[in-house]
Amino acid sequence: MQNLLEQAATIKENFAFLDSWEEKYQYIIDLGKALPVMAEGDKIEANRVHGCMSQVWMTLEETSDGVQVAADSDAIIVRGLIALICGIVQGQPKSDIVDFDFLEFFDALGLNRQLSPNRRNGLVAFVALMQQKLQ
Repeated sequence: MQNLLEQAATIKENFAFLDSWEEKYQYIIDLGKALPVMAEGDKIEANRVHGCMSQVWMTLEETSDGVQVAADSDAIIVRGLIALICGIVQGQPKSDIVDFDFLEFFDALGLNRQLSPNRRNGLVAFVALMQQKLQ
């Protein structure tokens, strides 16, 4: 398994390979479609990510195999953005997740310029809550 920085580099390479934002959005949507289904019982207020316009839920569990994240959204693009984050952090040590600069990563992908302010704020809220829960 790749470490967090290697996972992030792979995503950056995949993004760089795509020519247009239409292709990049399709990639994000495809990631969302591949995101494992979150248990309906976990879609409760206590697991809701506030700061997102869409409905977003997240659970975190620390295991001997690293942090396990389950997340979902009722919006297809947001679900893909969540899948992007989960793909990087799944199974990683919590210290690596807490220390990772997600804002720089989003900027490197060009997401800061392409996402609406509401989506960007929701993405930042998701990451902030995840990192806060792991501290």
